[in-house]
Amino acid sequence: MPQADAGATENWKKGGVSSADKQALRAAFSGVSSIVIMDCKQAEIVQSLMSSYSDMGGINHVDCGNLPSKPTIATLCEDLLHLLFPGFFSEVAVSSSDLELMTHELVASIRERLNVEVRRSLRLEPRIEDPDQEAVRRVCNFMMALPKVRALLQTDVQAAYDGDPAARNFEEIILAYPGLEAIAIQRAAHVLYLDGVPLLPRMMTEWAHSRTGIDLHPGARIGSHFFIDHGTGVVVGETCEIGNHVKLYHGVTLGARSFEKDEDGNPIKGIKRHPNVEDHVTIYPNATVLGGGTVIGARCTIGANVFLMESVPPDRVYALGDQEHRIREKNGPRPKRMTANP
Repeated sequence: MPQADAGATENWKKGGVSSADKQALRAAFSGVSSIVIMDCKQAEIVQSLMSSYSDMGGINHVDCGNLPSKPTIATLCEDLLHLLFPGFFSEVAVSSSDLELMTHELVASIRERLNVEVRRSLRLEPRIEDPDQEAVRRVCNFMMALPKVRALLQTDVQAAYDGDPAARNFEEIILAYPGLEAIAIQRAAHVLYLDGVPLLPRMMTEWAHSRTGIDLHPGARIGSHFFIDHGTGVVVGETCEIGNHVKLYHGVTLGARSFEKDEDGNPIKGIKRHPNVEDHVTIYPNATVLGGGTVIGARCTIGANVFLMESVPPDRVYALGDQEHRIREKNGPRPKRMTANP
């Protein structure tokens, strides 16, 4: 089996193939059509894929500018956590005397890499005349907003400490709680979302989703002192608005009902689809709250496993009614099954 140069293959995956790389790849695979390895024909595979690329549009991105890089976005998210919580994610101790220099270096590094990714995303917007200059402006706006993001995150850490008896200290929350990590990335991504940066905000929150199991759309507006306890399976939709001092448990969905469609049967984009949750609300595990017109009033408690598509006035407890539970001796006789009459 011919072996392509590893560097040329890696450059192909990264989207940058030089003339030398092309020659290396062609030389490696010239005449490969006659080679059969374990009944698998290289040329036949390639040709069938080329036919697929030609026939199935919409999932190809060729003959145009590079898209934002997923590995780069992942690294940027990790570096943002370093910037938002200095000293918590570093391999070595950070001293106060070194903090300013380290912050200078990290800010410069993030700005440089983020400029590249924002510029790539802005090329998808035909109305942007100068993506390079616009990228510089939006990245600067983003970096300037990070102190406000940190101020909100401090309230989130406090909410977790106050709301979880198992939390021993702030260090445990910042290092170990997946909810805080998801919230931190969402709050940062929300800044880019509000500034109209395509793709990147969603890539950031989906990076956090893949790590934490918590799906917070970057478009959601979230107030202070937000706490997600446990967190696995939480979903917060794009047009959701969450007030201050809100607590969600694992499995909670703040989602949309069936989508409105236009005259051609296509979903209408950009409309309010997700519920609002007012201040001091607690929603217990696996509750589902749906609809753009649904409002959970202030100081409400929504019980576990509730399915809700209507508004709840303030100061209410909304929970499932009494349910029958059977308790019997583990090794005792089972209750008789009811049989239908013949």
